[in-house]
Amino acid sequence: MADESMTYAQAGVDIDAATTALKNVGDAIRASHNDRVIGGIGSFGALFDARFPEMERPVLVSSIDGVGTKTKIAAMVGDYSGIGHDIVNHCINDILCQGARPLFFLDYFGCARLQPDAFQQVVAGAAAACAAQGCALIGGETAEMPGVYNDDEVDVVGAIVGIVDDAQRLPSAGIDSGDVLIGLASSGLHTNGYSMARRAFFDVQSLSVRDALPGGMGETVGEALLAPHRCYAASLLPLVREGHIKGLAHITGGGLVDNLPRILPGNVEALIHRDRWTVPRLFQAIAEIGQVSHQEMFRTFNMGIGMVAVVSASHAAHVRERLLAAGEEAVVIGELRPGSGVQIV
Repeated sequence: MADESMTYAQAGVDIDAATTALKNVGDAIRASHNDRVIGGIGSFGALFDARFPEMERPVLVSSIDGVGTKTKIAAMVGDYSGIGHDIVNHCINDILCQGARPLFFLDYFGCARLQPDAFQQVVAGAAAACAAQGCALIGGETAEMPGVYNDDEVDVVGAIVGIVDDAQRLPSAGIDSGDVLIGLASSGLHTNGYSMARRAFFDVQSLSVRDALPGGMGETVGEALLAPHRCYAASLLPLVREGHIKGLAHITGGGLVDNLPRILPGNVEALIHRDRWTVPRLFQAIAEIGQVSHQEMFRTFNMGIGMVAVVSASHAAHVRERLLAAGEEAVVIGELRPGSGVQIV
């Protein structure tokens, strides 16, 4: 029997394609770097200057998350350009809830077989999102794993490290009954609830991503579902530094019901008034098509509120005015009272 030489590419992993794709986004990655980044792209470990003499007690804050099955929508539309923004903004919002600003970010791109266009769109988007927030994209992992991922599947994950001076760390110990809850509008599903949304639109209603969103304003289903995850750092960090914010809750998987209690002491209840804001049509369409209860919707989706700020009643008007001036849609959605958990009325 003649000798046959097997290559890694024949086994489904094309190292050359990955190297070329990374080289193509090198400039975008380097554009996110700042003076704290030590060395270039390709080291075994990314290096970052961690001297913060202006802080009395610097505390590092880390988080990791993924965009879930939003990548399936990107594949159906043929546009991954927003996915990198989604994962960076999600992670920045998470550490913002501790009062932290971002320092550096690392991405993970997993697939069965590398799709260079998808990879380059995701990484370039992540680099641009990092640069916009003063965060350095300093490393990442590209994993081709045939047999683990299905063909044409993409998995995107990000890890972030930020910093906060301990004296400004959130949530503060002063959260109490009488405090006011200010909701900041989301742009859509952000990065959570896509499995239910896909089931409603594509399985139950048999729509395509190019069909108009039922009851919408002319946008397609794909456009509505791919709306980028908003980043609230630029609007909220100045208020955090000035001491006007007692706590922040990023409304992700679990909705208002599961995320608000993560920052509240055990002796207060969040009372949310559903009539204080208009739930965007995207969520209404999912509920109608899937016959999903209000309770399930509020435990699955953000329902139009991407971040909630806890502020004292005396600061509420000022904080809301500042947020509006910063371009946020901000509304008082409720208040805290004695009890525990979240009550939506």
